[in-house]
Amino acid sequence: MGELSVTSQDGRPEATPSPIVDEAAPAANPKRNTGRHNSGPARLRHLRSPRRPRIWFEILLVAASYWLYSLVRNAVPEQRTEALRNADWIWSAENHLGIAVEQTVNHAVNSATWLIVSMNYYYATLHFVVTVCVLVWLFRCHPGRYAAARLALFATTGVALLGYYLYPLAPPRLMNGGHFIDTVLVHHTWGSMASGNFKNMSNQYAAMPSMHIGWSLWCGLTVFALASAPWARILGLLYPTVTLVVIVSTANHFWLDALGGMACLAFGYAVSYAWYGSLPHHLPKRVPLPRERARLAGLSARTPVRPRRPAADAAAGRR
Repeated sequence: MGELSVTSQDGRPEATPSPIVDEAAPAANPKRNTGRHNSGPARLRHLRSPRRPRIWFEILLVAASYWLYSLVRNAVPEQRTEALRNADWIWSAENHLGIAVEQTVNHAVNSATWLIVSMNYYYATLHFVVTVCVLVWLFRCHPGRYAAARLALFATTGVALLGYYLYPLAPPRLMNGGHFIDTVLVHHTWGSMASGNFKNMSNQYAAMPSMHIGWSLWCGLTVFALASAPWARILGLLYPTVTLVVIVSTANHFWLDALGGMACLAFGYAVSYAWYGSLPHHLPKRVPLPRERARLAGLSARTPVRPRRPAADAAAGRR
């Protein structure tokens, strides 16, 4: 009843699909049958797929995020007693481990005025300048990887705020009886926001984790993974290394603060990997424009599907 019989030229009957009942009909429009159930996952997949960044949105997002970061970081109560107690514990632990060389490095570098003044300015400026430059470079040259790399940076910064709240820590230069030199005060340079005239604008006891290390290591790994020029990749590795020497020489951080920054960065990359399913440098360098995506989707939708031969026709063909 569901088939029509026609006669071929050699007189054999052939079965053709009925115009009323078509076995391929249920799959002809999958959105009609399953669109309601798959709209949620499809939307989630769309959000998790790399998209071309928009410059106005990124400028607003980065500016708002840094403003929020500064606001929250400085809103953390300055628990001086607990922060100094934690600093004493960190210093004692490093002495026990045999890595408490921050004071020696601080005094040695401070003896070279030109060097320590340069480090003061390095600490005050490059932390922001280099990070912004790497973001701009990603935006222009690696738009397909920009969002994933940015998410790693933002997640790193977000978890650092939690560290500032849960573990207030005084930097070495503020320790009681630590005999560290606050190089900004001694040399009257415009350096750390937590020294000199700017000390009332920043939380004095937000040393753990070190975002100078978190951000510089993010910059260094990004440049090392994506830059094609060997000299740029070398600079990418040198930048967090020099930053580590600077934060110790200026008595703004302990070695263990740097480990805290590295742990935060590992968390940031884990969040990015969980969302995009890949590390940033493994994603495509570029993403198609909306018109290109629509054209590719249209070509895919118009691709003809080869029909399946009826069983009777296949049997006739074998004779």
